[in-house]
Amino acid sequence: MNLRPRLATFSLPLLLIGCFLCWPLCATGDRIAAGPLAEPLTANNSAGLQQAAQPDQAASPQSPANEADPLFFVEQDGKWGYIDKTGKIVIPLQYSHAYGFSEGLAVVRVGDKWGYIDKAGKIVIPLQYSDAYPFSDGLALAAVQPGERQLVGKPIIRLGFIDKTGKMVIPPQYSHKEAGWEVPGFHEGLFEVGVGFRPRKVGFVDKTGQMVIPPKYDDSGIFYEGLAAVKDGGKWGYIDKTGQMVISPQYSETGGFFEGLAAVKTGGKWGFIDKTGQMVISPQYDMAYGFTEGLAAVKDGGKWGYIDKTGKMVIPSRYDMAYKFSEGLAIVRVGGKVGYIDKMGKYIWAPTK
Repeated sequence: MNLRPRLATFSLPLLLIGCFLCWPLCATGDRIAAGPLAEPLTANNSAGLQQAAQPDQAASPQSPANEADPLFFVEQDGKWGYIDKTGKIVIPLQYSHAYGFSEGLAVVRVGDKWGYIDKAGKIVIPLQYSDAYPFSDGLALAAVQPGERQLVGKPIIRLGFIDKTGKMVIPPQYSHKEAGWEVPGFHEGLFEVGVGFRPRKVGFVDKTGQMVIPPKYDDSGIFYEGLAAVKDGGKWGYIDKTGQMVISPQYSETGGFFEGLAAVKTGGKWGFIDKTGQMVISPQYDMAYGFTEGLAAVKDGGKWGYIDKTGKMVIPSRYDMAYKFSEGLAIVRVGGKVGYIDKMGKYIWAPTK
């Protein structure tokens, strides 16, 4: 399975997208809560950029990027580039595809080759990969050669890990299926690997490529805050980095731990537990993402809003979709229109058609 289609795009003229590459918020059993800001979100026309800019800040491809500032990736007429929080184009729309910055670098594609740029738009790792993914823990999965053709089906692409110089430090050996169902990479020093086929079992390897947690789980999430969700016997629980089960499998779906809490589904509803497994926000939501910057997006009564860590709804449920906060802003969607809100629920960039 090729993982890249999981980062689906919408086929509208302009895509206004979260800047600070945020991979999965929740590692659920069916992955329905995978990282929202990694996915392009539509602003639908160039007016969205103009609304973001001040009168003296017209979008310009010559605007320099500040290395410390977040960048948002955008697409127009099939070309991708980056804007800052004012709406200035700081890296011209010139790529066939692009993703957000992670650890100072972003994955971009020109033609059929992928490489990495810095926030000045300089190519720091050449466009030479047939497949590539964002950096995490200082390493990124990448494939140099096209896949090996199977007798039946699609080619098998073998991915290895590169460092920030582009050196392949773990040889190409992982297929997309083996690299996990989420966006693959090292998290807190461990990498989720699937082994076998029907049944496929999941374990974890370290940065030497050694299997340190045996492949015995039906599925797993990513390590966050020292714990990873794993599926065993049809239910989800949590293990630590030694592989010890610290919260027994009892949930139908789970998310990763963020800010000390994890979203879990039990009895058909989502709530939040702490690292002892205690339910601190009772199961009552149709869907939930993890906490970031003190708030979590939850779906209640068919609409999305935001709660704080006491479970209080601080931004009412009024959005068709809502995503995590980062840098003080969150993307929300209402009736097919996308905008940005602050933590008071005030629109910073109003939804555009």
